[in-house]
Amino acid sequence: MPSRQHRLSRAGTLLAILAVVHLAACSKDDAKQAPPSDSASSVAEGAALTVASEDGVRIRYRVYGKGDPALILIHCWSCDSGYWDQQLDTLKARYTVVTLDLAGHGESGTARGDWSIPAFGADVAAVAGRIRNQQIVLVGHSMGGPVALEAARRLRERVIGIVGVDTFTNIGLPPLAPRELEQRLEPYRRDFATTTRDNVTQRFFKPTSDPLLVREIADDMAAEPPGIGIGAMIGMNNMNYAAALGDIDVPIIAINSDRLPTDLDRIRLHAPTFRVKIMPGAGHFLMIEEWVRFNQLLDETVQELLRASGNPL
Repeated sequence: MPSRQHRLSRAGTLLAILAVVHLAACSKDDAKQAPPSDSASSVAEGAALTVASEDGVRIRYRVYGKGDPALILIHCWSCDSGYWDQQLDTLKARYTVVTLDLAGHGESGTARGDWSIPAFGADVAAVAGRIRNQQIVLVGHSMGGPVALEAARRLRERVIGIVGVDTFTNIGLPPLAPRELEQRLEPYRRDFATTTRDNVTQRFFKPTSDPLLVREIADDMAAEPPGIGIGAMIGMNNMNYAAALGDIDVPIIAINSDRLPTDLDRIRLHAPTFRVKIMPGAGHFLMIEEWVRFNQLLDETVQELLRASGNPL
């Protein structure tokens, strides 16, 4: 797999320049197990670590800070762990912060044919198995939200709460029928890069968004291998929310922009613990564009989850 580089820019006082260089390893290395010494407790903060998911695919992750609980930050479709860079300094001062690249993304392996949400959830669970903290908050952006639900099913009592970031608005909606799904996918099958770039540019940002940031994120997401990107889209459509939510008994809180409606009544029929906090005027990548406001809200939400678990800091 060729090298990928994305740069997430923030203009003026609102956006700081971020540079994350990702070298994806060849798929022949995907099944390698991490050495016994490759664990969060034996290396420097932020060092690249590797763990095998349950199907043997290499998952790259990094650990920052030493506090409790551990916050596992899960990126969205066709993105990677670098999209959380604006959160690291703020959160690691108080918590253990874990970022990872889901299989097929960033520096993680690609030798997988199953791009379902449960398979991505297994990636997160594999990383959590390397973390010392007994209490975990799963934070998922967009596709990372349903991935967090699947990971919580596996991690059980270790998870004290789930925080979605501009996600969960489709809980309770039926999946697209096969014919309609194929109609949605057809432009991506024909020209994945152009369709992704156009969709991201037109739907994920506000009119006042920095044009450089819009272009960089759109180009980065358009560089995802089409087979993986389309496979993950099918996985999102086939997500069984009822099964996942039936196995979860922790608070679920979304920090959402107001670009799409969040139907609380419908969602709570399936997730009674669900709450939402709206960031008015934010785009889809609110943790990048509105990172100061978002970080404050995320910290407040984690503290609420700690109090609800009986272990306030």
